[in-house]
Amino acid sequence: MERTLSSDLFFEPSASTVSASLPLRMAATLLLWQRRIVSRRQLARLDARLLADAGISESQRHAELNKPFWR
Repeated sequence: MERTLSSDLFFEPSASTVSASLPLRMAATLLLWQRRIVSRRQLARLDARLLADAGISESQRHAELNKPFWR
């Protein structure tokens, strides 16, 4: 049995599809940034014992805390 690819498998986004997905991508990006902010605040509150339990060094924590929220 021979398999062929149908033309509808090749999706080329139209201008309306791209503009409709833009708000979703923006919302996903904002949620990602918010999660980074919250997790870095939590990381900042960890004491040395908890950092050691998590396997995170002080230098790793410092590097993570100094990153901007978009990275």
